[in-house]
Amino acid sequence: MKLFIRDHLPLTFFYFIQLLVVLLLFLLDGFDHWATMVYACFLSTCIFIGYLFLRYVTNRSFYKRLSTPPSSLSDVNIELQSAPLPESLDRFQKQQMQNYKQELYTYKHKLDHHIQFINQWVHQMKTPISVIHLSIQDLEDELLESIDEELDRLKKGLEMVLFSSRLDMFERDFHVETIQLKELVRKLTSSQKRLFIRNRVYPELAIDPSIKVVSDEKWLSFVVSQLMTNSVRYTVEKGKKIVFRGSRNENKTVLEVIDQGVGIPKSDLPRVFDPYFTGENGRDFQESTGMGLYLVKQICDKLGHRVEIESDVNSGTIVRIVF
Repeated sequence: MKLFIRDHLPLTFFYFIQLLVVLLLFLLDGFDHWATMVYACFLSTCIFIGYLFLRYVTNRSFYKRLSTPPSSLSDVNIELQSAPLPESLDRFQKQQMQNYKQELYTYKHKLDHHIQFINQWVHQMKTPISVIHLSIQDLEDELLESIDEELDRLKKGLEMVLFSSRLDMFERDFHVETIQLKELVRKLTSSQKRLFIRNRVYPELAIDPSIKVVSDEKWLSFVVSQLMTNSVRYTVEKGKKIVFRGSRNENKTVLEVIDQGVGIPKSDLPRVFDPYFTGENGRDFQESTGMGLYLVKQICDKLGHRVEIESDVNSGTIVRIVF
């Protein structure tokens, strides 16, 4: 209603100006039948108000739609009452919506092709890395150990690219199952044993074998592996432990990854899950990309898990996954 009134204010103003001009012309011409003039003005005003009322009734849904922002795309296509302006606008809007959907489909198609290309490229790159790993794993040489370390970093980087590209298509690559938590962590620590040995850091599993969680094993493995890598990377003192502790009560299951590393400054904690944020530690550890914890948070959100972090400088960090 307010929009209708604002839209017709100029017309109303022009009508009364015109009515005033006509009355002045009659008065200047010597017409002195006041009753006739008042009746003519009253009749004209009633006709004008009737016109406005008819126009409002005819275009009510049109003005209501303009006054109320749509909450979804389906709300945009509400049928309007039959009137020339609303019908024209409706046709225009539907055509624009069709063009928008077509462009959206084109961009989505290109994105799917891009993600498919990234996935294929990552898998192709992982094959020669695995071959090189197998070729040098039985050889003992300082240079070969350095090559092996760089291969591990390259492999982790490729995995991060792969999971990052799949994140937009999470629903297509998602399988819920019951997972034995200790077994999952044990497999991951076993697959990362070279990382632990190289950094002289030792894993400790404090998880009851009976603890099970409902999640996607592949995505959850990436999350735990990322937390494991971070814990080892930021534990600079040799001989320290990375503790994986599981607990369960009536309402929730919690997996904690506890390290005794350099810790995170309090000022950085609110932003550790932001993409590309490396903080103060990123200046000291050049390997940091700022994407690891961001992906952990995004994946946990999609899995329906909660991720929490607490840390003190030079005391270590605790990251919790709440199932």
